[in-house]
Amino acid sequence: MLIDKLRGPMLDEFFEGILALESVEECYAFFDDLCTLNEVKALTQRYQVAKMLHNDHTYIEIEARTKASTATISRVKRTVTNGSGSYDMLFKRLEK
Repeated sequence: MLIDKLRGPMLDEFFEGILALESVEECYAFFDDLCTLNEVKALTQRYQVAKMLHNDHTYIEIEARTKASTATISRVKRTVTNGSGSYDMLFKRLEK
């Protein structure tokens, strides 16, 4: 995993902070303080691309709905296909 290069107490603390958020409204407030508008848009877009890939949508459908470039879709597809499996785990949990 690429993020393993950053693994350590500071990143652990950051993730623990995110896990401490208790509602969507708290997430809105936190990410509003943490990220720029463009950063939130990029994260949201990648998440939606991954979700659509998980649900077997075509590149054309994904591009039309998310406005993501084919390059972005390809990068996300690589992580969905060859990554750590976190997208699959998350989407399966959310389906329940």
